Amino acid sequence: MRDAITFKCSECGEENYIGTRNKRKHPEKMEIKKYCPRCNKKTTHKEKK
Repeated sequence: MRDAITFKCSECGEENYIGTRNKRKHPEKMEIKKYCPRCNKKTTHKEKK
C-alpha cells in the first residue's frame, strides 16, 4: 500500500513537497535533495513525522 508523505526542508522547516512510498518495502524514512523556495537553494528534505 502506498501512503502519501510530506517532505520538510531540513534548514528552514518549510513543508514544500508531497510524495508517496510503499511503507512495507521501504520502512525507513525518506530523504531527498530538492529546491526550497524559502532558502532559494537545493537542500535536503526529510520525511515529516
